[in-house]
Amino acid sequence: MADLQDQGLITPEAMFELGMKYASGREVPIDLITAHKWFNIAATKGHAEAAQRRREIAAEMSDSEIGQAQRAARDWLKAHAEPSAPAVVLRAAA
Repeated sequence: MADLQDQGLITPEAMFELGMKYASGREVPIDLITAHKWFNIAATKGHAEAAQRRREIAAEMSDSEIGQAQRAARDWLKAHAEPSAPAVVLRAAA
């Protein structure tokens, strides 16, 4: 999974599942900051349930922890930005 994360080839569903793992402590230690980060990223990619889970765990976090999670999500999104489509140049007929 780490290789997929590094390459930006991770689906919103996989991001949501990472959030669930960190929120529940399933296979990894509980880490609400990391869970919030993955739920936040999944939500921005269109995963509907991720936004709800993010709100639920945010209720258990301090403002500082939420800020850390938001910065981590923003940093991940910047590092894994999808390439932009090439610009199309339209020319008027002569």
